[in-house]
Amino acid sequence: MGEIAKLQQIIDESKNIVFFGGAGVSTESGIPDFRSVDGLYHQEWDFPPEVILSHTFFRRKPAEFYRFYQAKMLCDTAKPNAAHKKLAQLEEQEKLKAIVTQNIDNLHQMAGSKNVLELHGSVYRNHCVKCRSFYDFAYMKKNKGIPRCSKCGSIIKPDVVLYEEALDQEVVNASIHAIAHADTLIIGGTSLSVYPAASLIDYFSGKHLVVINRDKTPQDEMAELVINRPIGEVFEQIK
Repeated sequence: MGEIAKLQQIIDESKNIVFFGGAGVSTESGIPDFRSVDGLYHQEWDFPPEVILSHTFFRRKPAEFYRFYQAKMLCDTAKPNAAHKKLAQLEEQEKLKAIVTQNIDNLHQMAGSKNVLELHGSVYRNHCVKCRSFYDFAYMKKNKGIPRCSKCGSIIKPDVVLYEEALDQEVVNASIHAIAHADTLIIGGTSLSVYPAASLIDYFSGKHLVVINRDKTPQDEMAELVINRPIGEVFEQIK
């Protein structure tokens, strides 16, 4: 049986699928990946991206943080690809119960998915650090320099988990619950190298473990099915 046919069979058999995804799901939509060869880590900047996108840097050098953030992180031209669309369809069919994502780009929601657990937050939510007023993506995109609250004048911070910051415990707990109760876990577009997010898959004890990623992952040996191809290309062949 071919890879796609096997994946189709697993999906057809499953009643409680959870999808755990990473940057590779978004790169096919034009969102740059930090860790790929042509990703943000390999482009020239005044500081390494992992330094710029840290809590300390945000506090100490907000102007430089936002110069990078506005140039590299606020992508409003990306559209959901075949993977996002198929996952939304599977949720509508009540087969897929949750998406646990490391991405911050809102593409799953744009495709129509409802139960999306964003481990690293979202660029579509932003709040004043003092009065907690909410600001949307468009406000941050059009702003040049350090975005300030129109009500109290304090700096606005994206609801994105920066380096040195903890994951939201409610999101973590909901992700663990979803993964622990799944009969099928599909891991897609992630090298499983980002912790603590990657450790959440250890809670899976269901029947089918599937890995879809261009490169090898630490979970390949445990998986029933491994497909080393772009995830959008794979999902557009699923009925």
